[in-house]
Amino acid sequence: MLYTCGMNNTVTCPNCGTQFSPDALLTHSIELELRTKLEQELSTKVQEKTRQELADRDAQIKELKDKARESAEFELKLRAEKRAIEEAKEKFELEKTRQLDLERSKIKAEAFQLVQEQEKFKLEEKEKMISDLKKSLDEAQRKANQGSQQTQGEVLELEIEDLLRRTFPTDEIIAIAKGVNGADIRQLVRGRSGALAGTIIWETKRTKNWTESWVQKLKNDQRTEKAEIAVLVSTVLPKAVRTFGVYQGIWVSDMTSVIGLAMALRTSLLQVAVVKQSSVGKNEKMEVLYNYLSGVEFKQRIEAIVESFTAMKLDLEKEKLAYTRIWAKRDKQIDQVVHNTIGLHSDLEGLMGKALPKIDTLELEASNS
Repeated sequence: MLYTCGMNNTVTCPNCGTQFSPDALLTHSIELELRTKLEQELSTKVQEKTRQELADRDAQIKELKDKARESAEFELKLRAEKRAIEEAKEKFELEKTRQLDLERSKIKAEAFQLVQEQEKFKLEEKEKMISDLKKSLDEAQRKANQGSQQTQGEVLELEIEDLLRRTFPTDEIIAIAKGVNGADIRQLVRGRSGALAGTIIWETKRTKNWTESWVQKLKNDQRTEKAEIAVLVSTVLPKAVRTFGVYQGIWVSDMTSVIGLAMALRTSLLQVAVVKQSSVGKNEKMEVLYNYLSGVEFKQRIEAIVESFTAMKLDLEKEKLAYTRIWAKRDKQIDQVVHNTIGLHSDLEGLMGKALPKIDTLELEASNS
């Protein structure tokens, strides 16, 4: 394309015939160059901005992805912890069930063993109780023998005197002073009307050995005082008498059988007194009574009464000892069960911590322990 220059420094376009000055062309060229340059710079800036925005967006996307990954990891961690807690809970429940089953089995085994031991050692317990009673009696006897023989005899006499007064308040109990001939105690048996039914004299002895001369002395006292019955109470008896009985015409007894013997003898005197009051057939009845009182049947009846009384008293003492032993054993068993329960609760509390509900009763028992 050729531009034609005119006289006035203009240029004519050969295509369109448009005239313009060369300065305008230069200006246009410069503008075009500048525009191109600016467009390039603008394009570069736009590209840079776009690149930066894309980079920022990529960073945001990466950050979101990281957060999503962290969230997923956290969720996985929570789920893992939840599973661990559930597994621990299941394990604890299983262990608790095992412990409870074990404790139940242990209690059942202990109860079964206890029953077996009670059956197995029943005879041994009785023998031990008899042995302990014998030791206690021996110890009591030893302590009783520590004082002088005279003082011990006076104590026995006072015991029997007090026992007779309390048991037979309607009778007249007379203690014979020391140094006066006669038995130690005179019992005037009186019925409901107050009439004298008969006399029982009591002689007391507390020594280590039996002396035969006591019998004759008491017989003499009986004749002197005209007493119907004479009784010798002694801590040691002749070989022919175990606890009480008739010995050479008088009654002898240990301390345990005194009350039973006194009741039986007193009853016989009251019965004789009733017969004496009847005037019909007096001589015949007196003869019958004499034969009865001096016969074997009367002796056997008196022995039967006293033996029954003594047996009942011994049974009562045995029952007291047996129940005391049973109560002590039951109390020990209850303490053992409470102790084991507290130990089980403490073990579970160590595993579960505060998650285990508190039991106020066990807390109180543990603090008391």
